[in-house]
Amino acid sequence: MRILFLGTPQFAVPTLEALARVHEIVLVVAQPDKPAGRGMHLQAPAVAVKAKELGLPLAQPLKARDPEFLARVAELNADAGVVIAYGKILVPSLLALPRHGFLNVHASILPFYRGAAPIQRAIERGERETGVTIMRVDEQLDHGAIFAIERTEIGLDERTPSLSARLSTLGADALLPVLDQLANGTAVETPQQHELATYAAKIEKEEGHVRWSDSARTIYDKFRAFDPWPGVFTDDFRLIELARAEGSGAAGSVLSVDEDGVVVACGEGALRVITLQRAGKQKMSAADYVRAGHHKSL
Repeated sequence: MRILFLGTPQFAVPTLEALARVHEIVLVVAQPDKPAGRGMHLQAPAVAVKAKELGLPLAQPLKARDPEFLARVAELNADAGVVIAYGKILVPSLLALPRHGFLNVHASILPFYRGAAPIQRAIERGERETGVTIMRVDEQLDHGAIFAIERTEIGLDERTPSLSARLSTLGADALLPVLDQLANGTAVETPQQHELATYAAKIEKEEGHVRWSDSARTIYDKFRAFDPWPGVFTDDFRLIELARAEGSGAAGSVLSVDEDGVVVACGEGALRVITLQRAGKQKMSAADYVRAGHHKSL
């Protein structure tokens, strides 16, 4: 099939690679390069970098509704469009161009966790299972009919980077059979149960702020979800490395200190702080921090 591919971050790269092996990619569309790093130098998104490596035609329009861009896409006569974490809402005039419409690889079991941050929100809320959904793109957010769902467990200690990597591969594997079914006319579309829909809002930096009066589970799930950004932090320092622990006591009190870290009581339960970082300082062992300051609480 002739595929129009829209995506921006690393999560979309495995699917682009899989499609390029078995289909004709008529155009890859990614967000424009953006300043990044301390020097704020322009940096190409992961999908743009991979498209160049694969020798695929690439476009990075400022707006996907730009008339010149839409005219270029119309001339491609794409059989299907595939969009993964592109980062912009697709206008109806673009959705209508591919012969079979647009398909999306979404990192949740729809209709749950529609929106910008399905992986982080699932971990933050302590879910034990998630997956990827291959769906038709319509004019509403993550609203279209479902072609396929693949599920996977979320480990008790699993963080966003490892789950995202696994889901990106799972999504690539799930999409290819659906495209074959579209081509031969056997694809089955199942409407979502919209009344069950939940929303996974974009992560805001301030959400990483935690208090020891929060439960250990709440803090630990945020730590897993918000790795690498925005991380979790208290009023005094960033919590670089945490682990589950046993114990109870006044929230913020130090229950024990050893070479494995500092066990701190939470509002309910306890956590082991292994590494922390004060503002403007180097990362350091939590045990060294407590010993040096003779702190009885964090």
